[in-house]
Amino acid sequence: MFVDLVKIYVKGGDGGNGMVAFRREKYVPDGGPAGGDGGKGGDVIFQVNEGLRTLMDFRYKRHFKGDKGENGRPKNQHGKNASPLVVQVPPGTLVKEAETGKVIADLTQNGQRAVIAAGGRGGRGNSRFSTAANPAPYISENGEPGQEREIQLELKLLADAGMVGFPSVGKSTLLAAVTSAKPKIAAYHFTTLVPNLGVVAVDEGESFVLADLPGLIEGASQGAGLGYQFLRHIERTRVIVHIVDMSGSEGRDPYEDYLKINEELKNYQLRLSERPQIVVASKMDLPGAQENLDVFRKKAGADVPVFPVSAVTHEGLKPLVAQINERLKNTPYFPLDPVEERSDDKAVYRFEDAEETFHITRGSDGVFEVSGPKVELLFKMTNFHHDEAVRRFARQLRSMGVDEALRKRGVADGDTVRVMDFEFEYTT
Repeated sequence: MFVDLVKIYVKGGDGGNGMVAFRREKYVPDGGPAGGDGGKGGDVIFQVNEGLRTLMDFRYKRHFKGDKGENGRPKNQHGKNASPLVVQVPPGTLVKEAETGKVIADLTQNGQRAVIAAGGRGGRGNSRFSTAANPAPYISENGEPGQEREIQLELKLLADAGMVGFPSVGKSTLLAAVTSAKPKIAAYHFTTLVPNLGVVAVDEGESFVLADLPGLIEGASQGAGLGYQFLRHIERTRVIVHIVDMSGSEGRDPYEDYLKINEELKNYQLRLSERPQIVVASKMDLPGAQENLDVFRKKAGADVPVFPVSAVTHEGLKPLVAQINERLKNTPYFPLDPVEERSDDKAVYRFEDAEETFHITRGSDGVFEVSGPKVELLFKMTNFHHDEAVRRFARQLRSMGVDEALRKRGVADGDTVRVMDFEFEYTT
């Protein structure tokens, strides 16, 4: 089964917890704090494996989580960092945030790597909090939670040239004629249900990859037929090979077919109209094909060169292959996403509203609730088993302005304040 679009969940490993420990050795009085830091959590890394062709593996496993870092040890020993979780993906995989659509990584080269979810840093041990005023602290941090996100993987095949056209115009037959690929060929529509790739040998040491995409029909860019599902694979191709059934064996007008397919490509993505396009008149061995070709050339004009071929008799295949190869040599790669152009000697500064560090709401039970990314991170990294750590957490909230904001909301002594699942009694 060909799978080219999946949504999965990834999470970097949590950092290891710091430790509260003291040096206790004979003849060493007042040894002092000796709690080590926790190790870093494992990153989730995607790596390109050219042996893979689809995203089929992600259909059965959709959750990927890095290992937790080792906790800190006594005698100031640092916990071991967790090994990264390496996930293999096929070349041509585009990684996006599922919610925003923001591109995280575009993985195209074999062996290329990208960190998709970073592991959290390890928590600090109590030896890190030692000061002249507090030489023996009972404070340690929990490890930072690893980054987690819902992501969408899109596979866009890496082909130099891609064939498009209506169903049953001879795309699969042409691919089989010029490559060693063995696509399914039959006398009915939508024989090709998944994209097929083949390598076309031009001369010694020269070759290019040709893709055969499922047939398009009118309305494909809006989801009709199979076209919308597989049109994304044409985005990476540098040259579009437009196959037109010049025999009219399906009862359609070849020139109307040509206009409709170009309109669908334009509707799907306007930039596809920038790609060089080679028009191929297929099935020239059938009756009436030459007459239709003459009419097609008059309507299309001299600006649209047409290459008549017959995949059955192999007539015209060599000039076509040579033309595709020549176009590829003179056509650069097209970026998938437009890059904002900016002068290197000018810096652009924009005023943006500062993100609020916390929010205060009041629940249906009358409890004041404090939330926000920074507050929640402090909460998760605080070790509430030690009173000194709890007092430090309270000082951090006060320095962020939480106490003042609570008073403005009408909090009084004895009221309950909730941070995540933990409840505190407010006191001045």
